[in-house]
Amino acid sequence: MTDTVTTLFDQVVPAQAPFSTLVRAGQTIRIEDMEGCQAVDTLFYRADDMGERYSSQDTVRVQGAAYVTTGTRVMSNEGRVMLVVTADSCGRHDTSAGACSCESNTVRFGHATKYLHACRENFAIEVAKYGLSKRDIVPNINFFMNVPIEQDGGLAIVDGVSAPGDYVELRAEMDVICVISNCPQINNPCNGFNPTPIRVTVREG
Repeated sequence: MTDTVTTLFDQVVPAQAPFSTLVRAGQTIRIEDMEGCQAVDTLFYRADDMGERYSSQDTVRVQGAAYVTTGTRVMSNEGRVMLVVTADSCGRHDTSAGACSCESNTVRFGHATKYLHACRENFAIEVAKYGLSKRDIVPNINFFMNVPIEQDGGLAIVDGVSAPGDYVELRAEMDVICVISNCPQINNPCNGFNPTPIRVTVREG
């Protein structure tokens, strides 16, 4: 960022925590992986009508690509562009694997993990502030999460590729609410088994 840029918002989101903020049309949101190898589960909702929200299916279809990176148009379920990725130092972000939940943790990692905090619970806490519920949580973007597609078409969750200070920037094309779960997952390598803080900034232009 240069000295001529006006930063409107700057916050460190603690490891494992939920977060949300308003991003106005024309503003840019920057998500920084402060320590590297941290998955950042993210949803977007139209600010004045939250029934319009991020669509992973439409985003993949419009791009003809399975991953999010510079130039990606983040699409809504109404077929409109919500945001555009304008910068990306990491190079690839998942939009297929979804968010961890207490239920999926139990299936994948055993009954002892049932009560561990998970992204779906973070999302439920945060969207409730806007009058939404679990039924309003849709498949999300996983910024910085490394999810290769295997030969048989399955998804693998492997070691992250983001380094400390890697970032992604998105310019809002409409007023949006950005909702984040700074992923608390400790049972697979998406966070290097050690969740860490992220930094979120919003700036003009």
